[in-house]
Amino acid sequence: MKAIDLITRILVIVGGLNWGLVGIAKFDLVAALLGAGSALSNTVYVLVGISAIVQAIRLVGASSAPSSIRAH
Repeated sequence: MKAIDLITRILVIVGGLNWGLVGIAKFDLVAALLGAGSALSNTVYVLVGISAIVQAIRLVGASSAPSSIRAH
C-alpha cells in the first residue's frame, strides 16, 4: 500500500500545482504538455481526481482511528 500512497500523493501535488498555475497564470501545464483535450491529459486529470479521493479517505480514516494505534 505504500506505493499507492506515494503515487497518489505525487498526483495530488501535480494537480495542485497545475491548478495553481491555472489560477495565477491561466496556464494549464498538463494540457500544454499532453495536449488540451487529449486522451492522455484526460487520463491524468482522472488519475489526479482518484488520487484526491484516495488521500481524502486515508485522511478521514487516520483521523477517526483511536490515538493509541495512529502512526506518528
